[in-house]
Amino acid sequence: IVDDSCKNFWCGPKNTNVRISLPAICFIWQIAMIALFAIFVRYDPEADAHWTEYMHQNNITSNIENDFYYRYPSFQDVHVMIFMGFGLLFTFLKRYSFGGVGFNFLISAFGLQWALLMQGWFHSLDSTDWTIKIGMKSLINADFCVAGCLIAFGACLGKVSPIQLMVMTLCGVSLFAVEEYVILNLIHAKDTGGSMVIHTFGGYYGLTISWILYRPNLHQSKRLRGSSYHSDVFAMIGTLFLWVHWPSFNSAIGNHGDGQHRAVINTYLSLAASVLTTFAVSSLSAKRGKLSMVHIQNATLAGGVAMGTAAEIMVSPYSALVVGVCSGIISTFGFVVLTPFMEKHMKIQDTCGIHNLHAMPGVLGGAVGAVTAAFASTSVYGQEGWAKARSLKQGYLFSLGCILRLPCWGDPEDENCFDDEVYWEVTATKVHILATRLCCWTPMLIINKLCRRSVLCQCEGKIRSQTRFTERMLLHMHIG
Repeated sequence: IVDDSCKNFWCGPKNTNVRISLPAICFIWQIAMIALFAIFVRYDPEADAHWTEYMHQNNITSNIENDFYYRYPSFQDVHVMIFMGFGLLFTFLKRYSFGGVGFNFLISAFGLQWALLMQGWFHSLDSTDWTIKIGMKSLINADFCVAGCLIAFGACLGKVSPIQLMVMTLCGVSLFAVEEYVILNLIHAKDTGGSMVIHTFGGYYGLTISWILYRPNLHQSKRLRGSSYHSDVFAMIGTLFLWVHWPSFNSAIGNHGDGQHRAVINTYLSLAASVLTTFAVSSLSAKRGKLSMVHIQNATLAGGVAMGTAAEIMVSPYSALVVGVCSGIISTFGFVVLTPFMEKHMKIQDTCGIHNLHAMPGVLGGAVGAVTAAFASTSVYGQEGWAKARSLKQGYLFSLGCILRLPCWGDPEDENCFDDEVYWEVTATKVHILATRLCCWTPMLIINKLCRRSVLCQCEGKIRSQTRFTERMLLHMHIG
């Protein structure tokens, strides 16, 4: 009886009506943000009205020395990547474009507010007045934090409710702030472009959540999981936004001068090399050499991920190209081999393939950074802080996964995953969708049938009449 009760509790029918719960969470959490910002957050000296006095005290002679003029162009590029690049890349599912770009917008807007607080408490809390001073660098770091949560969203795309996504973002930002503090402040690792802090964290955070929320009957919505010609085009536009702006992502918080300059060059070269490698491996992996849009949309970005940690380091231009080649091979191989293997044998359903684009290239980027740092210096990092943080993170993720499995979050049934109609007002009704599918399938069935009949009628001279009949049928269905 107990087993049956537990099974009914965890696996019972799902209610996707979020009319009360979603507005409640959005309003309550936004009011909480307002209260916390009122208590803790202030402008930093370079954004404060006392900037002129600050200039005199620090012997600054021109407004051009304000950090705004150094950071804002990079902030623009990173912001475009977060809201447009990721958003459009998530539209590849033919029936989940609203959810991809819309929920990306929702959790990004919430996540950046929470990230400013969490990162401020860990990194820039002023001990004199216990306030957080925010400026351009704070905004960029908040976007970086949100990027980690968006990567995790990619693993669960189409399978979770907006409320679950908000909870994932709340917990993900909190965990990101902790692991960022451990890696950058306790271990003193250098990770300018976030290969370890952003991509590896976001990748394995999302994969862990996806593993805990495993759906054994996800094959019931297989008809909705694929892409269409137009959804792939929109996703490719998102890829291009990300690809073009990735050098800014890896250099945004770098040191002024040669450090940022070098980060742009290294990322630029690594990205270019990963594109050629991805096209090559994608063609080699297909029997007839045809390219896969999934590979081109994702693996071409792996060079930027893998170059993140060592972006500022003197790795030399040819080494940046080598990193791009290796990351392109690893990422494309992951899509071809590892993604189906993980779903079949490890029960990890990775919708967007974040393991291949972010997690593995992120690990590669960390290794590249470690090797180049070893040749550059003989610094030794402590291990005790990292061991404690890893243990804490494992327990945290397990608890979060159990919470997200509760039946109160309004997540869809297995057969309704990857469908916008669950949470969005879609213009086309189910009748129109059925009619569209019939219009796609029926002409091919008619043509195949008539082709077979034409062979039988050839000796009777009826080919012309059959052809006219086919044309009339197709024209009628097109008008209908």
